[in-house]
Amino acid sequence: MTVPALKTKIQGPIAVIGDVHGQVDKLAVVLDKLKRLPDYQHRWIIFIGDFVDRGPDSKGAIDLFLKLLQDHPRTTAIAGNHEFAMCSALGWLSSREGSNWGERWVKHYNSDMTFASYGAEVGNLDDLKAKVPAEHRELLVNLPWCVEHPQLLFVHAGLNPNAPFATQLRILHQKDFSLNRPEWLCEKAFVEADPPKDCPLTVVSGHVRVDEVQIRSKRILIDTTGGDGGDLSCVLMPEKKIVSSGDSAASRPPRAMATASSGKSSWWNLWG
Repeated sequence: MTVPALKTKIQGPIAVIGDVHGQVDKLAVVLDKLKRLPDYQHRWIIFIGDFVDRGPDSKGAIDLFLKLLQDHPRTTAIAGNHEFAMCSALGWLSSREGSNWGERWVKHYNSDMTFASYGAEVGNLDDLKAKVPAEHRELLVNLPWCVEHPQLLFVHAGLNPNAPFATQLRILHQKDFSLNRPEWLCEKAFVEADPPKDCPLTVVSGHVRVDEVQIRSKRILIDTTGGDGGDLSCVLMPEKKIVSSGDSAASRPPRAMATASSGKSSWWNLWG
């Protein structure tokens, strides 16, 4: 299977799914609920990164994503820090000399379950490299670092609040692999921070577990499991409704919190 290039610029209604971390059963529940939406065929499904590590079936999560990509072309995803670490550890990405990603990923990223899901000996990078299917490698290596929408920017950890927006966006699209630790994928402090003042978009991220989805005027946080329990969340935009792996209802609004104003807009009717 040749993996199609994932879109980095989209428009229309959105369903953005939080960090999966190998929780394939929860992901299957969320996807089943999304398929019941009346506008499912027109809606973009976006994964916020971190398919792998911590949870029971990283391989199964990627298999399910690839099947979805075939069945529902309006599907895309961005890289999380766990994909970056895995690909760097396996030598699939160039990294700075002395970065020692192999040891870092094995010891500090809860990668044991990833090895196990591929039937590889835990900690044996050569064994894992040999057992990861070619289409999985192709997907993981080529994951974008961001996806743009006319009103939204999807980036795993967030933006640096003190750096110009245009500069950060350029680096994100270029995927500067000379950076040993891309802060937009890795920096926990960015999660709670609002984007820089010159950023015109609301930034959507995962990376750090929150008790419930948070929707603010310039920030949306959607990782409600961290790969360690809890329900997997998906946010529908522009509706600001949540589809959860743990709800019997198809969707629900987030709990009361600071949100963007709900002025009339028709951007979601632009089928891109």
